[in-house]
Amino acid sequence: MRVTIIAAARPGAFEKQDDVDNIATVERALRTAAPHALLDVVTTALAEQHGAEQVELRLADYGMRSLQIVGSGAEDAEPVPVHGSPQGRAFGSQEPRVIEDTARGMVDVHLPMTIRGDRMGVLSVRLPADRYAETSLPGLQSICEALGHEILVAERDTDLYLLARRAVRLTLAAEMQWQLLPGHSCTRPEFSLGAHLEPAYAIFGDNFDWTASADHLTLTVTNGMGEGIEAALLTNLAVNALRNARRAGLDLADQASLADQAVYAHYRGAAYVSVLLLRFHFATGQVEVVDAGSPRLWRQRDRAVEPVEFDAQLPLGMFEDTVYVAEHFTVRSGDRLLFGSDGVYDTVSPAGERYAERALVRALGNTRLLPPTQVPQAVLRELAGFRGDTPLDDDALVVCLDWYGRDGGGQAE
Repeated sequence: MRVTIIAAARPGAFEKQDDVDNIATVERALRTAAPHALLDVVTTALAEQHGAEQVELRLADYGMRSLQIVGSGAEDAEPVPVHGSPQGRAFGSQEPRVIEDTARGMVDVHLPMTIRGDRMGVLSVRLPADRYAETSLPGLQSICEALGHEILVAERDTDLYLLARRAVRLTLAAEMQWQLLPGHSCTRPEFSLGAHLEPAYAIFGDNFDWTASADHLTLTVTNGMGEGIEAALLTNLAVNALRNARRAGLDLADQASLADQAVYAHYRGAAYVSVLLLRFHFATGQVEVVDAGSPRLWRQRDRAVEPVEFDAQLPLGMFEDTVYVAEHFTVRSGDRLLFGSDGVYDTVSPAGERYAERALVRALGNTRLLPPTQVPQAVLRELAGFRGDTPLDDDALVVCLDWYGRDGGGQAE
């Protein structure tokens, strides 16, 4: 058996007109198919165009530990681990992985399904060896991407793909929190980020949110007090209040003020939400910040890792009519920023050492060669080892952002 790793296809890399027509035909069929039948459309197309004998779609579970099969027989199919499987290697490397079985005369092609930087899963295609050629990879990858785009649209109308992401049943609080999240990752020319939240299936009150426009990235990291349904309700109120204020065109400080008023009006100070709000300017690397509570930021510049400190302001909803003030700092091209909740940096080892004292810096150093999409889980794995046998009694949230900037923006401090 021989394994080949092929670089991901570039958009517009197709040379044959008939390949273009074939892909367009699949895209049209996907757009008109029933939401639950998207994989059937792709399976039929790959059989007709490439002689595919088996097509399998697996989506990453909420914990990002396994790839869960979609479609008929999903209840009886074993999940595939993200680490240590051919599908998982394609998912992690974000490159097609080709495995040739010369004894059977077959080729398995594992294609990463990633839409706008958000890693969704892997499409696996089994072909007769005489029907496979390296030149067919761009077309296969394009069909995989078309399927991914349609799945995102179809999720409005069917639970099929959401159910496939569950390794176990979600608690109601976790269901509410996951519906708030924008995804696990996002990539633009100016930045790349990844985020993860543990425990994935029974969440307390941590959350992250982001949105990118033509000129800015807005990122928020929140930590609602309490646990279970009450924490989920509180966080839902705060996150949607922040979104409402942002979409109304308010500046960062006024976004915090409006969300503060919304939380206080409902809870009258009995519950509050800690939040770190940031707005990155693509052209300059200038960052506006409102620090209203417990989420923290560390910066890795070259090999140096240091916390970035801000003036602490009151959490949202603690008191009536709190006034918030934005601060500023600058990111440079090549900077890596790590955001963590108190469930990360305040975790204590069996020896009584806080994770933020030394272990967090070591974790960032150990993961500096990983892409930002893989850093949050790597840090959380190291956190689990640091914690030892002590059970996780709070959310542990990590967001990693690599900054590239635009046209040299953000080079100067």
